[in-house]
Amino acid sequence: MMVPPATPVPLRAPARDPQQVSFDRRELGTILSLYGRMVAAGEWRDYGISCLREVAIFSVFRRTAEHPLYRIEKRPALRNRQGIYALVGPGGQVLKRGHDLAQVLRVLERKLIRAVDSSG
Repeated sequence: MMVPPATPVPLRAPARDPQQVSFDRRELGTILSLYGRMVAAGEWRDYGISCLREVAIFSVFRRTAEHPLYRIEKRPALRNRQGIYALVGPGGQVLKRGHDLAQVLRVLERKLIRAVDSSG
């Protein structure tokens, strides 16, 4: 009895839940660039990323065991309304919302400039 040769299984990346929202490489590059500068200025010390069904969240912390100082949220459902990105403050208030991530993060860029100016 002859056994047919095994068909090779193509190697693929594990399938991501199509309902799950995540940051793409460009978005993470923009966020991590700001994060690195804030760490160097001594303002931030840790971060966390959550990829959920309706929102992806990048949270930044002054200390690991605290509530986040800021949350950078990506909500594709709001693409045609207020904007896909939001910067949320420590009390849950939305500080900035928009369609352009770099524009939304400019609020934190101004805080970085003040932090560097006051430490010098």
